[in-house]
Amino acid sequence: MTEEPKSAFELAMERLRKKDREEGVEERPLRDEQRSAIAEVRKVYDAKLAEREIFHRDALRKARDADAVAVLEDEYRRDRERITSDRDRKVAEIRTSS
Repeated sequence: MTEEPKSAFELAMERLRKKDREEGVEERPLRDEQRSAIAEVRKVYDAKLAEREIFHRDALRKARDADAVAVLEDEYRRDRERITSDRDRKVAEIRTSS
């Protein structure tokens, strides 16, 4: 019986799992409560990102010059980074909670 070739993703995941085993990282499946909590966090933060994008687009329409647009783009980028960082931190906290 021949085995189909593995995709690059599958090979990368195997290497990561092997590295985790070598470093003593324990792989635990998520409990139902953790899955639902993670889904809720993602839903809330997706809504925050969508809201921020709406405000950003509105501000861009009102911008009068290129300098104002550049400032708005920079603020928007920082806000997106902050929001996604907060989301990722909360998801990681849920994953590691007992």
